[in-house]
Parts: sequence; structure tokens; C-alpha cells
Amino acid sequence: MTVSAVAFIGLGLIGGSVARGLKRARPDIRIMAYMRTRSKLEQAQKDGIVDVILDGIGEELKECDLIFLCTPVEYNAQYLSAVLPYLKDGAIVTDVGSTKTDIHEHVKRLGMESAFIGGHPMAGSEKTGYENSTDHLLENAYYIITPSALSGDEAVGQMVKVAEMIGAIPIVLDYRRHDQITAAISHLPHVIASTLVNLVRDSDSEEGMMKQLAAGGFKDITRIASSSPEMWEQICMTNRQNLADILRAYIDCLKKTLGQLEQADNQALYDLFETSRAYRNSISDKSKGAIVPEYSFTVDIADEVGSISTLSVILAAKGISIKNIGINHNREHGEGALRISFYEKDAMEAAWRYLEKYHYELME
Repeated sequence: MTVSAVAFIGLGLIGGSVARGLKRARPDIRIMAYMRTRSKLEQAQKDGIVDVILDGIGEELKECDLIFLCTPVEYNAQYLSAVLPYLKDGAIVTDVGSTKTDIHEHVKRLGMESAFIGGHPMAGSEKTGYENSTDHLLENAYYIITPSALSGDEAVGQMVKVAEMIGAIPIVLDYRRHDQITAAISHLPHVIASTLVNLVRDSDSEEGMMKQLAAGGFKDITRIASSSPEMWEQICMTNRQNLADILRAYIDCLKKTLGQLEQADNQALYDLFETSRAYRNSISDKSKGAIVPEYSFTVDIADEVGSISTLSVILAAKGISIKNIGINHNREHGEGALRISFYEKDAMEAAWRYLEKYHYELME
């Protein structure tokens, strides 16, 4: 099957990025889209991404070879029955949700297994919405494909090609196994980050010294707590059994560590940090994962008038765009006084080379 027309139900960060990636790879693909915020669809049309703005779920979908459900996970399942009457023979319905069992169960009940193949592009950002989508968000990110029991090899192969078309790395998995994995590596970390942030909030004094001094490791491991509450509430509820199982195991680990600490078992604590370090260092940093990595480094500069503007001028003269500049008030891990972040890894590496030539002291 050749994909010539694609529909998007929802066009936020992920849907918009998939659409942009498809248009970049295949400008001839006809893209239709529907979402409640029409102004964003109109912007997408001005951007040359959307060819047809849909007023709802209707006859236009019969032209489509592929339909992406890109709304929050709870709503994706609800849209299945809406699109079902408008599927042409051989059309594929897919989604981009980070939980898969719930929607696959809905597919079974609707008798749509021959037409549905689940999908989970494992990339994202703390920012949401079409306005933050890019045509390269999914490059080198894993794109999990979860076939249904009746999915044909040709249809699965087509979804693999679509993932490759937008620069992602496709992996075909059983949907149940997918949810077990993501409960551990994605959903549990969000629960940990959010509960840790709330613990610090509730433990802080009235003058807020914990909040003022929070930096380094705390900010690194809690960054994902800035994500959408609505989205993560739905993710947790649609994968609650797997999440409950891994959370229970994690609580047991914490209890074990608490006992070692109370018993002053320094060897056990050393082993905890040593084994975790070894395993963490074996994990590749090349894949984007569920949240795009922050491309940044720190610079040790003197607190002088014009020092930041001088550095900015150097990078601007080389055509390097800066995403953000921030002052490090707490440099407990040896960071420089200034942290600079960039949109792309190439920009970060180029900035590093240029600033080295000007004898700035740089730290990762």
C-alpha cells in the first residue's frame, strides 16, 4: 500500500511533529487534520503542513490510507468508534499514546483488529501543542509499533516504513509487553519525580530555603514533573496495574535501602551506588527517550558587566541559536557560573568549539 492521504485526529506536539516529518519526507502526501482548536489548524495550513482542515469526523476520512489518533490516551479510544464507519479497505488506524493495552482492548470490542496497529513515538518535550512541534522531534527516537492479533504483515511493514520516513527507529512489540516496559522506564519515573517535588514542597520551611537552594541533581531528576498533569493522570489510569506492580517493587527497594541506612551498612550503600552507576553508564544516550535531552553545558565566567552579552555575541556571530541562558546560584557539582542550553546537539557542539577558542572554561 502506498500512503497518499493521511488524517490526524488531534494535532498537538506529537501529532504535529509526525505530520511535519511526513511532509518533509513526502511533500506530495495529502494531510487532513481535525482538532477542537481551529486556530492551530489554520496555522498548520499556513505552514504548509495541513492541506485540509476537517470540521469533524466524516466522509473525508474515506480518502485516507492512514489515520493517526493523537489526542490524550483516554480520548483516543473514544475516537475509534467514530472513525470506524469511514475506513476504506486496507486503511490503517494507529495512535501515538504511551499506553497500549487499554486501546487494544477497545479495538477488540469494536472488531477493528484487522485495521488497527498501535504506535508510541518515544519522544516529547515539557512543552506541548502544535506550536512546539518540529519536523525532527522524532529523529533517532524509538517508535514502538504494537500490532493487533489480526494485523497483516504488509500493514505492519507499512507502519515500519512510516516510522523510518520521519527518521525514527521502529521496534515491533506485543502491546502487553510494551506497557510493562513503559511502566518501569517512563511512568514510574514521572510518579517518583512528582512525589519527590511534593515531598520537598511539604518539608520546606516558611522562608522556602529548600526551593531556593534546589539545583543540580534535584532539578535533573525532577524535570519531568513539569509535564502535563492531565496527560499523566490518564497515562497512569490506563496502565495502573503495571504501574502498581512496579511501584510496589520500588517501595520494597526503598524500604531495603532505609534499613541499610539505619543499620549503618556502608558496604550495602556503596554497592547500591556502584551497581546503579555501572548499569546507568551502559545505557546509551543517543536515543531521545520520552523527553528530549537537554543539550547544554556550563561556562565559568566572571561576574562582570557585559560578560554574558560578550559570550552571546560570539555565538550569534557564528549563527548559533541559544535556547536559554541561566545563572547557577548553586554549583555543588562543579558547574560553571552560567548554563547555556541549545535546541540541537550540533549547535551545542559547535558552541563548545568556538568558546574553547576564546579560552572559556567549559564543563558538561
